[in-house]
Amino acid sequence: MPEIRLHLATEITPLWQATEAALARSNLPPPFWAFCWPGGQALARYLLDHPDLVAGRTVVDFAAGCGVAAIAAARAGARRVRAAEIDPFAAAAIAMNAGLNAVAVEALDDDIVGRPLAADVVLAGDVCYERPMAERVFAWLRRLAGDGALVLLADPGRAYLPEGGLAPLARYDVPTSRELEDRETRPTTLYRVEG
Repeated sequence: MPEIRLHLATEITPLWQATEAALARSNLPPPFWAFCWPGGQALARYLLDHPDLVAGRTVVDFAAGCGVAAIAAARAGARRVRAAEIDPFAAAAIAMNAGLNAVAVEALDDDIVGRPLAADVVLAGDVCYERPMAERVFAWLRRLAGDGALVLLADPGRAYLPEGGLAPLARYDVPTSRELEDRETRPTTLYRVEG
């Protein structure tokens, strides 16, 4: 995506090992924040092409990864953007990437699932890759949509995408890394979550 610049890893294994060494812990989750995943790319593209969805509004990017969707929301004119991740390294990466793009994004390193949010728009990309997480997150996203938020979810065909409660809005062929995915591009659909 030419409009947004990001600090990203080129290889997962050395970064993963360095993260484990820095924390002096093994068996840490992969550094998901060091890559621009298909869901985040699709959300970013959609917001840049449809800035009216976020202009002047408050936005929360859930499971923000490297922050690409949050940065796109800020570039599209959102009044306030928060990017939530549970990994403090992700919060640092989001802050660095926001700075690189000269936009204001507040990075949160906290588990916000289940909490009410003071947000007009909620973004979620690539969150349906594990059953327990997908079920927990999707129930929460539907509650937020029912409470009046515009909730956008982008998914590249992950196994645990719910079958109902989603209205498709756009589809993109997103370039990916063979180190992370099983192909060079992932068809990724952007949905509006129904409350």
